Amino acid sequence: MSTRAAERYSRFSEFYPYYLQEHSNPVCRRLHYAGSLLVLAILFYALATQQWLWLLAMPLAGYGFAWVGHFIFEKNRPATFQYPLYSLLGDWVMLKDALTGRIRF
Repeated sequence: MSTRAAERYSRFSEFYPYYLQEHSNPVCRRLHYAGSLLVLAILFYALATQQWLWLLAMPLAGYGFAWVGHFIFEKNRPATFQYPLYSLLGDWVMLKDALTGRIRF
């Protein structure tokens, strides 16, 4: 665990650099992107078909891909366990930053 992991973050802007540090492995990041995009696909499918049970698959898709990335490639503990809301927001900001070219995809 990094020394920064023990810090308590009171603002997302303070947390996000730590979040990116915990996602330095490119395969881990790409698995996060895949999971987030799959979550959006499931959401749109459920809305379009009104098959609401698909919504139950959203956490499995999002967290499943992310946790494989952390445990197998990044070899660290997902920040979700300590910072659930900031980590959820971090997933979407990281995806946005990758799609806009702010960080490497």
